[in-house]
Amino acid sequence: MKRILLKNARMVNEGRVVEGDLLIEGDRIAKIGAGLSSPDARVIDLEGNYLLPGLIDDQVHFRQPGLTHKGDIASESRAAVAGGITSYMEQPNTVPQTTTLEKLEEKFAMAAGVSHANYSFPLGGTNQNLEEIKRLDKNACSGIKLFLGSSTGDMLVDDQQVLERIFSSTEMVICTHCEDEETIRRNLARARETYGEDIPMAMHPDIRSEEACYLSSSRAVALAERTGARLHIFHLSTGREVALFRNDIPLAQKKITAEVCLHHLWFAREDYQTKGSFIKWNPAVKEAADRDQLWEALLDDHLDILATDHAPHTLEEKQQPYLQCPSGGPLVQHALPALMEKHREGVLPVEKIVEKMCHNPAILFDLHHRGYLREGYFADLVVVDPDRPWTVSRANILYKCGWSPFEGQQFHARVAYTFVNGHLAYEKGVVSGDPHGRRLTFDR
Repeated sequence: MKRILLKNARMVNEGRVVEGDLLIEGDRIAKIGAGLSSPDARVIDLEGNYLLPGLIDDQVHFRQPGLTHKGDIASESRAAVAGGITSYMEQPNTVPQTTTLEKLEEKFAMAAGVSHANYSFPLGGTNQNLEEIKRLDKNACSGIKLFLGSSTGDMLVDDQQVLERIFSSTEMVICTHCEDEETIRRNLARARETYGEDIPMAMHPDIRSEEACYLSSSRAVALAERTGARLHIFHLSTGREVALFRNDIPLAQKKITAEVCLHHLWFAREDYQTKGSFIKWNPAVKEAADRDQLWEALLDDHLDILATDHAPHTLEEKQQPYLQCPSGGPLVQHALPALMEKHREGVLPVEKIVEKMCHNPAILFDLHHRGYLREGYFADLVVVDPDRPWTVSRANILYKCGWSPFEGQQFHARVAYTFVNGHLAYEKGVVSGDPHGRRLTFDR
């Protein structure tokens, strides 16, 4: 059995940083301790660098099938492991949409043998596919995804009776994109009255407004409370929404949870002046005050998960005027270095990064033997050098779309090694040509 011994690590796990060694045997963590040895193992001296569980991204858009000019499972999972992300949950707004059990299994088949990271795919809900949702085995995939506001792919679920039935018909996690469509249409009409077809990009947070987010999120929470559904709201973007969620009970006891994404923690309205369409996401990047409140809510556990919402579009698509420019941007390669920058600034403890991007996704989605540094768990690991500065440039971007909203940004930390199921998937700038990602399994 292949063995790799990681020596002299600062292991970040379950709220602690502990110096020691970790032995990988095959696809599992065999031993954690001090002064470990193994005569037939490859030894890698980590020289005091951080050793984290592999990051789990609960929301990405890798664009396969049907939109592969933007990205695909192979290309974007390569970028993911270069960023320390070893597992992901890829969303259903592809072409065709993943809204039947047949299409769901087809998507799993597409990922097998080509994904560099572990994978799952939620089943997308629509106004018409309630029977498919009822037929879905609770251990088949990560959960159900509902678009309660329109975004890329036009999967809006706006029939309230259907929503009530979906929330009442499944015990799986229901993940929602929450923006109120009527509010957005009204705001867009006002913007057109003022600017015609030449709407400035900086109007995006006024069109996809705080009110649009709060109305939709609060309704979803009320529906979950009424039906007893297991609700997880994706990509919170406003401080106002924070009060909808609890921080007084452990995550495992919560039935209503929330996620925040990197871009809503990093950018704010003033950044539209320099970044323009490169920070056009749905929901929109909003005010600096919202960003501050989201940070506070992440740190005090009102917000449970930190993710990327990685959603690439081509440069040509992103350079179109506001009304034609699609929302979304690529983030999986740069999320961890960006978060480590906030750690360096004293904003974000490294233990909190691990809690929000490793432990909590594993708890929330009931992942089998992932998300922790524990003996017997799968050897999904990332090694981070906290003091090896580099600058994001077109030359080192791995996304198929070839750009990043972080272009020109200097980061002090970089990923040195990423292991997926015990396989060295990324080593000091080089992604392995041999993908070892597996279908995620669940303990439900």
